[in-house]
Amino acid sequence: MRLFKFFTLLTAILPLFSCSANINGALSADGSAVMSVSLALEPRITALVRNLASAGGQADAQILNGPAIAKSMTASALGNVSASFKNTSPSAIEGNVKIADINRFLARGDTGRFVEFEQGKNGGKCNIYIDIDNGPVILNLLSADVAAYLNVLMAPLATGEEMTKSEYLALVSSIFSKAISDEIASSRVRASVGFPGQITSVKGGAFSGKNAEFDIPLIEILVLETPVTYEVNWK
Repeated sequence: MRLFKFFTLLTAILPLFSCSANINGALSADGSAVMSVSLALEPRITALVRNLASAGGQADAQILNGPAIAKSMTASALGNVSASFKNTSPSAIEGNVKIADINRFLARGDTGRFVEFEQGKNGGKCNIYIDIDNGPVILNLLSADVAAYLNVLMAPLATGEEMTKSEYLALVSSIFSKAISDEIASSRVRASVGFPGQITSVKGGAFSGKNAEFDIPLIEILVLETPVTYEVNWK
């Protein structure tokens, strides 16, 4: 029974660690935003999750459940977010997210707030700041279940514990394999976002016209060894 529970837990948590994600979105002058999201697990992590699920008697289980993830996001955001995801394969999802007020994205009052958006007559700015203090708060607002799973694996994003990226990858390597830790290290989150005006500067990314591009190593978000900081200014 303990072995079955262990396999079940791993099946739930591993999809969060090694993936490739693409986000395309647009931010409006009123602070609302729309995003299209696609997420797919990397080959080694997909094989590992499938093998663990089979060993635990869940050979036919979906590795990623798009509708369940959308439901969790929508429910946790107190009406500020509407999400809809579908599965394109057992280990890949795609869909859309609508946000009524980007300043309140995954925040209740000032709790968990990590986006600062301003729009004035002469332009505007948008800042994103996630560190070891607010990261766990944001994660809990996104999904209490996911936070619990990441606590089991002592991921700094969940625990708030200070750890370097190399220390965390060594931990994953010791639990699973070097191949899995390498896949995590190479996983990226890529985002392309349109803004209300001509962009004048971007911190942490590149830009052209009204569009900004970001290429974010997943390990930076999981570990938060240094704060994840992005800033866009436009006129």
